[in-house]
Amino acid sequence: MNRDESRTDLGNIRIHKNVIASIASLAATEIEGVKTIAKAFKIDILEIFRSSQNLSAIRVEFDKNGEIKLEIPLIVKYGFNIPEVAAAVQENVRNNLEKMTNLTVKDIHINVQGIERIGAK
Repeated sequence: MNRDESRTDLGNIRIHKNVIASIASLAATEIEGVKTIAKAFKIDILEIFRSSQNLSAIRVEFDKNGEIKLEIPLIVKYGFNIPEVAAAVQENVRNNLEKMTNLTVKDIHINVQGIERIGAK
């Protein structure tokens, strides 16, 4: 059985990568200084049909031990300390994922792709 799967008396419980990406997205945007999750550079034709385009930008992988590896692209608000914001995102994402899924988070890579422009919405 995979680490992203657990067994109860009634059957298996499996947590999909999209759920992990959703939790990571919500946890990241809770941090003051985060404007948004950046869009993925590549265009995915299936993205048109997805309910949330931000989820596809967060990469979720499981290593051979079933531990989670994430890559989160961010846009940071102007005037905030980028390393402090990124570290706060890492901590909040880890805490929320471990609390909600009981899975181990190995790596959370933050890729700051830009800052909010002054006057941008």
